[in-house]
Amino acid sequence: EVQLVDSGGGLVQAGGSLRLSCAISGRTYPDYAIAWFRQAPGKEREGVSCIVGNTNSTYYEDSVEGRFTISRDNTKNTMYLQMNSLKSEETAVYYCAILVTTICTGENLAIMARVRGPGAWGQGTQVTVSS
Repeated sequence: EVQLVDSGGGLVQAGGSLRLSCAISGRTYPDYAIAWFRQAPGKEREGVSCIVGNTNSTYYEDSVEGRFTISRDNTKNTMYLQMNSLKSEETAVYYCAILVTTICTGENLAIMARVRGPGAWGQGTQVTVSS
């Protein structure tokens, strides 16, 4: 069984930066895609970014392209999301998840966000961006 613990959220002013972390333990799948999602109050969960372990290929949702950077350190079994130039509308609970796929696409993220599986989720970390 795999466990994910995400952290690093907090309160930041618009235009500021945060770095989220996702620690992965248990049975790990280094080749599988791991991703960040977010869910704002009253909105559906959406995929933000994704990275594949064996190739480090990445995917970014259009609105975060150029501002967010996803990375992973397989030696520490940890994934990161560096978020720069944050906007108030990006206030949400951010979740990391491992997907049962080796391909990062918007479609795969959308399916995972909608059906919440297969795979595993972190517990979420709150990001609040003040305007």
